[in-house]
Amino acid sequence: FKGTLRMAWRNIWRNRRRTLVTVGAMTLALLILVLYTGLVEGYLQGMERNILDLEIGDIQIHAGDYLDRPSIYTLIEDPDSFLNELNASGYRASARLLGGGLVAAGESSAGALLRGVDIGQDAQVSEINRHVVQGSWLESDDPQGVVLGRRLAQTLVVKPGDELVILSQATDGSMANDLFAVRGVLQSVSDGTDRAGIFLTAQAFREFFVLPEGAHQIIVRRTERAELEAVEGEVRSLASGLDVKTWRELVPTLASLMDSTRSIITVMFFVIYLVIAILILNAMLMAVFERVREFGVLKAIGVSPERVLTLILIESALQTGLAILVGLTLSIPGLWYLTTVGINVGRMGGMSLMGIAMNPIWHAVVTPATFMVPVVMLIVMVFIAVLYPAFKADGASVETI
Repeated sequence: FKGTLRMAWRNIWRNRRRTLVTVGAMTLALLILVLYTGLVEGYLQGMERNILDLEIGDIQIHAGDYLDRPSIYTLIEDPDSFLNELNASGYRASARLLGGGLVAAGESSAGALLRGVDIGQDAQVSEINRHVVQGSWLESDDPQGVVLGRRLAQTLVVKPGDELVILSQATDGSMANDLFAVRGVLQSVSDGTDRAGIFLTAQAFREFFVLPEGAHQIIVRRTERAELEAVEGEVRSLASGLDVKTWRELVPTLASLMDSTRSIITVMFFVIYLVIAILILNAMLMAVFERVREFGVLKAIGVSPERVLTLILIESALQTGLAILVGLTLSIPGLWYLTTVGINVGRMGGMSLMGIAMNPIWHAVVTPATFMVPVVMLIVMVFIAVLYPAFKADGASVETI
């Protein structure tokens, strides 16, 4: 075997141009696959992260039929003790207060969805506080400060520092009205929040609506390794009598779309692999068929067909190894750029998914599979691509000279 290995190593460098073309084709294929795998994984993870991190969360809990018939009177009783149970079980959770009203500034007015949040707890389940494009997020020492959705701020023609009036009906039947100051304006989050969303502190919400206790919604976040179904079962056991729904149940269309996207990307992977396999097959055919006479001579002087076949496979393995080494080395700076800087799709108008805005910067995500899957696929493709020319050369004889 050592003799065959030495012969294979000498053979691949006897014709440097042919070897460089073959190794270059495989290196380019591997580089494309690694970068594409990182970008696809970044897209899928970014899609799910934008859906879950901004508003929905992994699981939502409501009282009774709140989702079917929202009412400010349909409350989760004693949310604090329930939140303590969830935190003790290792989950991040936060309660939110929801109510509707009319907001006006100057001569402009619009309907609004008011969301009262506990600033500290909400930051553990949502990243909405990081999406303020003008001004700043809520502060507990400024209970009259609010943060508006982007389109709502444009409709009212307001900016941070401006005042607005919110009107609604309190839970005691009285007219709720108060003057608030705009602290910040959100960047695009979702159609609903952009058009009508107003965030204020839970304290300000309770005083405005005369709602001393209870909560309308509890958002639960799981750990990265926890399975959604298992978390749902445990939360249901803790939330006896409450309506528990996963994000897939809350937005089934989005869930189906994400599943379909993964299937489409798998098909795209197959097409790319097929194209690259043809490219490699062409390079391997060129490398082997140029040496048919050489293989015929080897067999004529007594080299067994099995050794000829082994020689070709070892040569292909050595070239593949070189391609993997060079391809992975070249992919490192590319992946570094895509993970740190990314691709700014905002210049092309940004991306949105079923009304939920996506991050305008498309980053790649690097995992062990980013390297392992392309490398394994390259080895499989090379092995398959070299079989036909290898068996063709194995059948060569001195008569072909």
